[in-house]
Amino acid sequence: MSLNSAARQRIASPYGPYQPPLMYPVHRIGTRSLDFRREVALMAIINRTPDSFYDAGRTYGLEAARDAALRAVADGADWVDIGGVPFAPGPALDAGEEAARIVPVIRAVREASDVIISADTFLPAVAEKAIVAGATVINDTTGMHDPDMARVAADAGVHLVITHSLAAPRTVYPRPQYGDVVDEVAEFLHSRAEYARELGVPPEKIIVDPGHDLNKNTLHSLELTRRLAEIAAIGYPVLAAVSNKDFIGETLDEPKSGRVEGSLAAAVASIINGGRILRMHNVRAASRAIRMTEAILGWREPALLRHNMGERNEPQA
Repeated sequence: MSLNSAARQRIASPYGPYQPPLMYPVHRIGTRSLDFRREVALMAIINRTPDSFYDAGRTYGLEAARDAALRAVADGADWVDIGGVPFAPGPALDAGEEAARIVPVIRAVREASDVIISADTFLPAVAEKAIVAGATVINDTTGMHDPDMARVAADAGVHLVITHSLAAPRTVYPRPQYGDVVDEVAEFLHSRAEYARELGVPPEKIIVDPGHDLNKNTLHSLELTRRLAEIAAIGYPVLAAVSNKDFIGETLDEPKSGRVEGSLAAAVASIINGGRILRMHNVRAASRAIRMTEAILGWREPALLRHNMGERNEPQA
């Protein structure tokens, strides 16, 4: 089924946030319930790899990975995404070794918390073991390069994140070209979601991710952020993985250590344009930015009401 580009045009007021026409606004994931009409989920990133993009192996040890995940929960994360293989090109990792990296972390976090846990993997065999350990979401950054991933998700009744990318897993894809990057990404995600449904994944278990920076240059990723409403109009919750990406570094001419503010700006722009799950590294800062944005939009009450609420205006600490 083809998706008409005109059907994805923004219809919301230019003075307010885009409210996507979600097929299923409320998602039950594990023991958590998320109402994407009025809340944004914060996904923390836990990489148990020696060569991860951002933390460069700081959470490679089992205890370090578990502690980082639980610290993220304490700092405001609703969700932790646990991966054992980077998206970047490199040698393949055996499924057994990848599972050995992430399964113990998932099990340890699940024993300590009811937080949403996703397994960041594109291998169905790894996904199966992750689900047994306690994962309730499979985050496949290859857009179901292996269709068997849909069977695994369907059989287990877990959520599946379908991400746009062009390259086969861990391979080089130089100078990606698009006619209209947003149109092409939206069509890809729509068609892959339809395929997942044909393979048994219920629509209420599907999440889509446009894949910022994944086989895209900086101009492509900026365009996706600016027109994210057209992705959200497909009808599935949109995950925006914008944290510390190269499109932020190149836009601001900053190394990874200097991209926090740009990441938060991209995150807020994503919310305004219909993004409902944000995958972020700097959890405490991201949590504050998300909760403040929710309050501005009228979705969340302030934690306190003291300023100019009494006979005297007491100075705030």
